Amino acid sequence: MESTPRPSSGRSTPLRDSNDSDKMEATGLWDALEWTFEPVSRSTPRAVSHLKLDCLLEGEQVEVEGYGVVLINTDEAGTLIVTNFRLLFLSEGTRNVIPLGTIPLATIEKFNKIVVKNQSTPRHSDKTPSRRLLQVIGKDMRIIVFGFRPKTRQRHAVFDALLKCTKPASLWDLFSFVSGPSKYSNTNPKVRLLNEYFRLLGKGSRASMNMIEDGSFTLSNDLWRISSVNSSYSLCQSYPFALIVPKSITDEEVLQASSFRARCRLPVVTWCHPRTGAVLARSSQPLVGIMMNMRSNTDEKLVAALCSELTGSGGKRRKLYIADARPRKNALANGAMGGGSESSSNYLQSEIVFFGIDNIHAMRDSFARLRDYLDTYGTASSDGMSSFLRDGGWSWGGGNLSSMSASVSTLGDSGWFKHVQSVLAGSAWIAARVALESASVLVHCSDGWDRTTQLVSLAVLLLDPYYRTLNGFQALIEKDWLAFGHPFADRVGMPTVTGSTSIPSELPRQSSTGSIQSSPNRQSGASFTSQAPTSHAQTSNNYSPIFLQWVDCVSQLLRMYPFAFEFSSVFLVDLLDCILSCRFGNFFCNSEKERQQCGVPEACGCMWAYLADLRSLDGNSHVHYNYFYDPLKHNGPLLPPAAALAPTLWPQFHLRWACPSEAQAGELEAQFRKMDVKFVELQKAKEVAERKAKEITTLMETLSADVRHEKRVSSSAMKLVKRANKESEAMKRAIQSLGCKVHFSSSGDCTVDIESSVIEGPQKLVCSSSKRQSDGTLQNDEKSDLSVSITVVADDVDGSNPIGQVCETLCPLRMRDGGCRWPDAGCAQLGSQFVGLKANFEAFDQLSIYDSYFQPK
Repeated sequence: MESTPRPSSGRSTPLRDSNDSDKMEATGLWDALEWTFEPVSRSTPRAVSHLKLDCLLEGEQVEVEGYGVVLINTDEAGTLIVTNFRLLFLSEGTRNVIPLGTIPLATIEKFNKIVVKNQSTPRHSDKTPSRRLLQVIGKDMRIIVFGFRPKTRQRHAVFDALLKCTKPASLWDLFSFVSGPSKYSNTNPKVRLLNEYFRLLGKGSRASMNMIEDGSFTLSNDLWRISSVNSSYSLCQSYPFALIVPKSITDEEVLQASSFRARCRLPVVTWCHPRTGAVLARSSQPLVGIMMNMRSNTDEKLVAALCSELTGSGGKRRKLYIADARPRKNALANGAMGGGSESSSNYLQSEIVFFGIDNIHAMRDSFARLRDYLDTYGTASSDGMSSFLRDGGWSWGGGNLSSMSASVSTLGDSGWFKHVQSVLAGSAWIAARVALESASVLVHCSDGWDRTTQLVSLAVLLLDPYYRTLNGFQALIEKDWLAFGHPFADRVGMPTVTGSTSIPSELPRQSSTGSIQSSPNRQSGASFTSQAPTSHAQTSNNYSPIFLQWVDCVSQLLRMYPFAFEFSSVFLVDLLDCILSCRFGNFFCNSEKERQQCGVPEACGCMWAYLADLRSLDGNSHVHYNYFYDPLKHNGPLLPPAAALAPTLWPQFHLRWACPSEAQAGELEAQFRKMDVKFVELQKAKEVAERKAKEITTLMETLSADVRHEKRVSSSAMKLVKRANKESEAMKRAIQSLGCKVHFSSSGDCTVDIESSVIEGPQKLVCSSSKRQSDGTLQNDEKSDLSVSITVVADDVDGSNPIGQVCETLCPLRMRDGGCRWPDAGCAQLGSQFVGLKANFEAFDQLSIYDSYFQPK
């Protein structure tokens, strides 16, 4: 068999056959697989060609290649490649990228080696090989398993490469720093944050780096101002450099109030209503102590300043709600560590409300259970729908028919939908208080950067239509998630500034989250052992899908209000994929301060620029745009009732790996998009046809004008012809009156024969069309008015010739005094003798030859 090509870019480790314990003969159930590879010779390593892969990104380099690998989920054979950016799986036949088996390294939550031992039969007791599997669990809801042929060390090499590439020594070893910003350069996020602040305060100014450097960004309106007290991050390291605070509160009071809140995250304004003056504020928990009796006068004054006077109420102050996102018992338990919650008696016109949303660890476990459920009961589950891990017999969605009711119960037991509903309900409640009561709301949890960010950003999404546009959605994420210090490095599992990662790379699947042998239809004859260490528990780290859960909440709102959002569900999926892949630097580190210190905006590409570039290719027909978007239909707040807040699976994200066909089947938006594309094509064809019709109409009008002009010219020519004929007839009669015979030819010349007893033989005169020049000469001109001269050619030009006497005698125009009645007339001459008329027909037009001089025939 020919060698399988590999990319030439970067380093590649050839995988040779090994002589160790992995060498086993391929017998038993391995023979049931339809392998497309020849057995690998132990003596001759597989040759490697140097074919460059077009699918590699700029800066992406190949580390290891494995041949003859099977993707157990779909029973596809191909080549498994580890690059410095992703795990790449190529189909053996077509060399196409298989999306299910291709996952960015940063998106891998954990991976481990699994050995599956079959029960040997008496006949082949010593020849039954163990199956070498590699399980990869992704943060994007997928669980994939690769099978490797025996007698090779390919799995070992791929596993070592994953260990190396998924655990970079420092933040700067991530692919985004290696590839650089490329064409997706980043503008400074501080400028974008200030522009959003200016919009909230109703200022038309545009921010610039000069304003940040000289501190001139501290603008204000009647109620609120932008403070530079945290410009050097000395107040709070996880807050942005600029803060919106009440105008009545000084920077000194801001400094004093910060010490009363956990991690110095004091109450600041994150959104203000442009008409009513109500605000949404955020903070961390107050440090009230074990006895819940600690107070801060400046903190109480700051919170009271959030309750500005109601418009037109005669000095009546608005109500303040303090929304604690935690369960009440959790808030009380935090008192043992100095935290806790406020007392309404200490804060003016306030009411404390607990939302009961669980912490990051509960969200992580719930997400893992949901992922296991989808993998177990999906059509492309990791134990292989048609692979050797399945036993015989018909199965339903990963289990027997008797397991149908159990699967539904398992989905509910995951708790994911309950958590999503809690966040949705809490956000809707906050939005309703602001929109219906014009009340201000202060939101916090423990540290104010997980549940607080979810509630605040979702509430303003419901309140402000601007945030439901693409530009507004970007501004919302950058303000409430990035600038206000959501710890993305910890929650997504990326390296921190110190170089350590927040998530272990090699963990087995815990029983609480489902295990590979927990499927109801697993093969009973196989035993599973994991070769990964189990000393690290999944709950021992700060990884948690908090942002993913928030995007899930946005997708639920998009389902409920399909006309209210400019962006589509596809955009949300691409957004999550970009964040989880760590291809761009926007979501690196845990705070704005860390990103600035590491130079992330300058060194890494910008995700927003990349997504905008994708949309620019297709314009408004791109899949990121929601075709149902109608900004006039929902130009105010969205206030969903409680009954509408029942979440469901998000097909485009939850089902795309486990149930790929069901993730797209019946999608109304996709059908509408196809129809709209056809409509756009027809619209373009119509415009082209209308343009051609307009051109043809213009051409016809031009031709009609030319025809009319030609008709006018033809009419003028006909008049000239008639006039010439009339003049010719007059000339003919005049000449004949002298006793001459006129013969006209087709060329326009004429011959005049003069019969006279004095002149022997007929004399010939030539008549032609001529034009008198300014100098008195005559010039032939076919286009000029007709003038005729008659010349009699004779040898004798003596003036005493009798011909002259005849001319003078016979001329009817001669007067007694020798003058001529014909104006400007002269006599033609034969040689030097005058024998006829020389007429100027322009003067002749003023007379009528029929009236005075000639008698009609």
